[in-house]
Amino acid sequence: MESDETGARAQLAALRADRVALSERVVQPWWYDALLGLLTFLLFASYSFAFPWLTLGALVVYLAGLRELVAVYRRLTGAWISGDRPGPTRRAYSAWLVGATLVVVPGMVLELLLDVHGAMVVAGAVLGIGIALVSRWWTRIYVAELRGEL
Repeated sequence: MESDETGARAQLAALRADRVALSERVVQPWWYDALLGLLTFLLFASYSFAFPWLTLGALVVYLAGLRELVAVYRRLTGAWISGDRPGPTRRAYSAWLVGATLVVVPGMVLELLLDVHGAMVVAGAVLGIGIALVSRWWTRIYVAELRGEL
């Protein structure tokens, strides 16, 4: 019975060590968040221009950029974690969805219905900065969770 307990403790210690090691690997470089913000800005700012092909092109660039960011993250860290995962990180994800909605809806109303040119450029800038900050926040929450600090 005692050897089973000792074995279980050793396995738990190994799992904790693995989680700490993962927590040190999963933090993305600063430029990852900057590029994510830039891609987001370009997509939403494109709505301020009267060329639908520009918005379609921005969407293609955005999706290709996101795909490349995921690939780079996987190469750098050896893992990919969904932003929409259950757990403590859901706070940051939900805050992003609410905040983005509170920026996009008025921006679209101003730009498309009230004909305020440039409203989506401003909205895109707010969203770009916002997603970069939320991405950092999400990562800090995830690292704290892995280290057992939450």
